[in-house]
Amino acid sequence: MSTGAAGTIGTVTVVTSSFGGWFAGALADRFGRVRVLQIAILWYSGFTFLCSFAQNFEQLFILRGLHGLGFGGEWATGAVLMGEVIRDKYRGRGVGFVQTGAAFGPGLAALVYAGLYAILPEAIAWRVLFAVGILPALLVLWIRRSIPESEAFRGRDENAARPGIAQLFSAFRGPYLWLTIKVSLMVMGAQGGVWSVGFWMATYLRTERHLNATGAGLYVAVQQFGALIGFLLGAYLADAIGFAAAVMPLGTAIAVFSTLAHTLMIVMLLLLLPETRGRAIASLEAEAPVTAAYNARPAVGRG
Repeated sequence: MSTGAAGTIGTVTVVTSSFGGWFAGALADRFGRVRVLQIAILWYSGFTFLCSFAQNFEQLFILRGLHGLGFGGEWATGAVLMGEVIRDKYRGRGVGFVQTGAAFGPGLAALVYAGLYAILPEAIAWRVLFAVGILPALLVLWIRRSIPESEAFRGRDENAARPGIAQLFSAFRGPYLWLTIKVSLMVMGAQGGVWSVGFWMATYLRTERHLNATGAGLYVAVQQFGALIGFLLGAYLADAIGFAAAVMPLGTAIAVFSTLAHTLMIVMLLLLLPETRGRAIASLEAEAPVTAAYNARPAVGRG
């Protein structure tokens, strides 16, 4: 599989996850947060497992797209549920703790990746890595027994009309439109940077830095540990000084730090390191296109 094909699969996953979150949010308003959360977990766990049986690009493309629907739906529904069941005093920490899954999950996956590739042939290891994705489905048994529906949903007027298909577009109407646009742009910028760098980090480490799969996995795990600290810091600041007061300074600091870090990384990789300096300068000169053959395994990223 070429890097272009791998990038396409990563793209379809995150694009469909945005629609999954959108649809699941509307369904959660109609049928309940806990019920939709269970369906979403079963959905993405099942399609992650099925990815381990893919025989070609087309099959993996479809399965990853379907996986993305469940992934986005679980994330959106779970965040709403946590926001409703936690008291105002601790809501920032509660919701922030949920968001740490965006660092803890990839970090844990990177460690599993490193371990599997250390003990299994690469042709089998990637399939086992997908197969492990069935494990979150076991959480549904615990959710059904232990997690009640939120009071906000149960306390609705029983005689009120249930939300219909028009609920999907309520965020784009009246006073909500401008807020929806601003928040969407902010999240697009943040997630765009995270996914573009995170998805290709393992490929870069293996093809350019020549690390083996175990080394690349451990590197990504350490990187996600830093993200975990950031999530926890933001969660506690939100409770300590308020959401509005925390978002602006913390968001600005993250944007400035991220910009400087990425700029420094690009400069060092392209201009300062001996093994890349010559290629960076040579890339500015016109030359005949070269068809490169990519090994299937290095083109593995986050997703």
